[in-house]
Formats: sequence, C-alpha cells, structure tokens
Amino acid sequence: MTSSQKAKGNAFERQIVQMAKDIGLDAVRAYGSDGRALGKSEKVDVMVGDVTIQAKIRAKIADYIKVPDGVDMVVIRENRGKPLAIVPFEKILRLIKEGKWE
Repeated sequence: MTSSQKAKGNAFERQIVQMAKDIGLDAVRAYGSDGRALGKSEKVDVMVGDVTIQAKIRAKIADYIKVPDGVDMVVIRENRGKPLAIVPFEKILRLIKEGKWE
C-alpha cells in the first residue's frame, strides 16, 4: 500500500473512532491497523466497545451497495455465500449505544 493510501485509511479509522466517541461510546484504533495490538485478529482496525471493525475506504462504491433514501439497509450475497447487511454506520453506533448489538 502506498503511503497516501495508508494515510487515507488511517484517517478513516480515526474518523470511525471519533464518530463513536462523539456519541459517548468507548472506541480505539488498533496500533498499526493490526488488531493483535488489541488482542484480536490482525484484521481488526478499530474497536467500538466490544465490536470489532475492519475499515475499508474506496474512491467509489458500487451504486447497488449504497443504501438509498427511504431504505434502512441493503442486503447482498454472493452465490452460496452468507447474506451481508449494508447499514449506515450511525445506525450501528446507536444500536451499540443502546446495548442492542450482539
């Protein structure tokens, strides 16, 4: 990864931590984006409470993945794969704060 891409990823991880802290949640970024620094999988970039997060930032996200206005989430699945939910991060933070995340 080039240094500008690394810097962009680091900034995004810090943004995630700050968004969580802004609503009163405990959040921490893994040193070097390596979850082993937090006693977790190396894939973990950020922890919000007990929730582990891998952060990805891209120049463009496919339109079919974006959550449209008037919809709570988009669910996608690859053939023979598990369904995955795309949900606005602010909604996830509220669920964590309300103790409804499991």
